[in-house]
Amino acid sequence: MPLTTNSTYQADAGFEIKGMMMSYNVFIPRLYNWCKSLNFEAGKIMPSRAFCADESQGYPIIMIAKHFGTFPFNHGRAGGIVATDRHGPHGPHGENLVIIQASHVGYDPQTKQFGHYRRLQTNNAVCSPSCGKIDHTLEWYQNEYQFAQQNIRLHNQDNQECITIDNQLLRENREEGLFLNLETLIKPNSDKQYVPIKRLSTAKVYVASSAFVSSIGKSAFHADMPQIIGENLKANTFYFQRQISQTEEGAQHLERNLLAHMPQVITSTFPLLVAAQLNTQIEFDRTFRTIVKEHSYQSKKVLFVAGLNIDISPEMEQIFPLTKFVPWAAYFQDSDGNYTTFEQPELMQALKQQSTENPDQIDLEDAIQHMTKAKEVIIDLENI
Repeated sequence: MPLTTNSTYQADAGFEIKGMMMSYNVFIPRLYNWCKSLNFEAGKIMPSRAFCADESQGYPIIMIAKHFGTFPFNHGRAGGIVATDRHGPHGPHGENLVIIQASHVGYDPQTKQFGHYRRLQTNNAVCSPSCGKIDHTLEWYQNEYQFAQQNIRLHNQDNQECITIDNQLLRENREEGLFLNLETLIKPNSDKQYVPIKRLSTAKVYVASSAFVSSIGKSAFHADMPQIIGENLKANTFYFQRQISQTEEGAQHLERNLLAHMPQVITSTFPLLVAAQLNTQIEFDRTFRTIVKEHSYQSKKVLFVAGLNIDISPEMEQIFPLTKFVPWAAYFQDSDGNYTTFEQPELMQALKQQSTENPDQIDLEDAIQHMTKAKEVIIDLENI
């Protein structure tokens, strides 16, 4: 069996994107006004962001500062993991508290592809994977999958659909790797055992199951020459095992979140998009439970909102990306400890009901000018 994740959440609920996106210049004022409608007090709200470290997340942070009137606290680790051990320090920083979590994915409008983002500070402004943390996490699994795609072959022998599988993929005593769900691929014998009809030097030949043949079509099994299984190796036909650290919120926490869902991720059209969606779902489920138990949040209003940041690659003349936010879920608790959870449609409705005008927003240029003209404060070092 595959190594399980640290979360009880099964990440199988639909994460809708179509009709759910809003630009950050719209999302943040709506979020602020929603806070006001929940009786959050202007000037007493301490926002926090749990974003990845990428520079593409800078514009959302600027918008948070503009509309909430303060630079946000930092709850984020690479990949959009929430640093729940920062709840305690965050609590005393405001009377009303907001946490925004978002995994992110790049989007190139020229190619209409998710998972890439133009880096203007590189030579020739090249596009590279985004989120880089997610991309690096997926590499090992993609390599394992590609090996399996190339080393499982389909053919027709004596009018019988057959499947040839590399011996490495059949070894059950491996600690790591891609493991096949043989019952989805192979026809068992009368004793319900998976016995090869032929043994080769590096592989074994089996009769393909009727369900597998029906799912991909008999035309995939050629009589003249075996063909690689390729994209016909579907997510339900395999799983992964990997020896990874079980440290909560450690360097491999993102990988722990995604491990059980990796077949779904790497067989999707846009793996980085699906991985970011799943990570957001799992992080919300994990994080809201820690907020409920956090002593520093008791007797305070707390709003936790999770979603997906889509970073649209900037054109050459742009400084910041046109980032869009896709809400997933929210958790709100009042100062008496009563709380409620908002699912995606409810969260979207709550935000859409709010005005995009924020009379409390600050002028960042004026604020910076004020600081540059402020009287210098001399730090007294004599008593050190």
